[in-house]
Amino acid sequence: MASKIDVHHHVYPPMYSQALQKTGGDPSGWYVPEWTVQADLDLANAVGIKKSILSVTAPGPSCVGDSSEAISLARDCNDYVSRLRDEHPEKYGFFLVLPSLFDTEACLKEIARGMDELHADGVVLYSRYGPGNGYLGHESFLPIWRELNKRKAVVFVHPTHAVDRTLVNSKLPQPAFDYPHETGRTAIDLITSGRLINDCADCKIILSHAGGTLPSLIGRVSGLLPFTPMGKEYLPGDIRSQARRFYYDTALSSDVATLKGLFEVADPTHVLFGSDFPNAPNESIYYFTNLLKDVGKSIDVDVEDIYFKNAMKLFPGLK
Repeated sequence: MASKIDVHHHVYPPMYSQALQKTGGDPSGWYVPEWTVQADLDLANAVGIKKSILSVTAPGPSCVGDSSEAISLARDCNDYVSRLRDEHPEKYGFFLVLPSLFDTEACLKEIARGMDELHADGVVLYSRYGPGNGYLGHESFLPIWRELNKRKAVVFVHPTHAVDRTLVNSKLPQPAFDYPHETGRTAIDLITSGRLINDCADCKIILSHAGGTLPSLIGRVSGLLPFTPMGKEYLPGDIRSQARRFYYDTALSSDVATLKGLFEVADPTHVLFGSDFPNAPNESIYYFTNLLKDVGKSIDVDVEDIYFKNAMKLFPGLK
C-alpha cells in the first residue's frame, strides 16, 4: 500500500471538544466526532497514511465567542497538538490554529509563537470570520496575510458554516453540501480582492475538498467579470490563471468527475491527498481512497504524485 501524506486530517484537543459541547455543538449542524490517538493511528494504517498534518477544524477557537477566551483556547490547542507531534514525530505534523482574524494582534503573536517556538508546518484558516461575510480577502486581514507572506507560509483553508445557517433539509448539514461553496466563495474573494497576487503571493494556499465550487465556477467568472464595469481590470484568462496558484486536496473529492474538473484548473503538481478524518466516517474515507487509486485510468496523472510526491515538495522538511 502506497505511503500517503494527508494534508486534510483533523484533531480534536480535549479543550476544543469541551468548548464545542459547551457552546451547543458545531454550528454547521455536523456532529462532533470522538477522536483518540489510537483511532487516528488505526485509520492511518488502514489507508496507508504515513504522515498526517493535523488541523483543528471549523468553527475553531472563536466558537467560544469571547475574544480573550478564544485567544486562550487557540494557544491551548496549539500547545496540545505540538506535544502530540513531538510524541509521534514520524506520524504527525500540524497546522497552527488562530483566534478570529479580526483579533489582529493576537493572531500575529500566535503566528510568531507557533512558527518560531512550536515549529508548526503552516497555519489553518477558515473560509470566513466574524458574524458577517468576513471572507479571507477582507481588508482587515491584510496585516495577517502580510505576516504569513513574509514567512512564505503554507496556509490550509478549511470551510466553516455560512452566515445563513438554514439547512436545505434535515438530512443535509452544511458540510454535506454547503461547505464546498464556502470554500469557493473565499477563494474567489482572495482572487478578486487582489489579495492573492498582491499580498500573499509567496504563501502556498491549500483549498479543501478539491477547491469546492471554485473549479466548476471559475470559467463562468473568467468569462463574465472582465466584460462588466466591476471587472474591467481583468482579461478573461487572468482569473483562471490565479486559480492555478492554489493547492488543492482530495478529501471527499476523488470521484472521477470532480477530479477531471479539478485538473482542468489546477497545476497537477498542486494536488494533494486528504482524508478528512475523523469528520468523515471511516467508510467514506475508504470509499474515496479506493476511487483515488484508480484515477490514473481516467486522467493522465501519476497517483503517487497526489499520494505523497507533491506534498514532499510543499513540505520539504517532512521526513
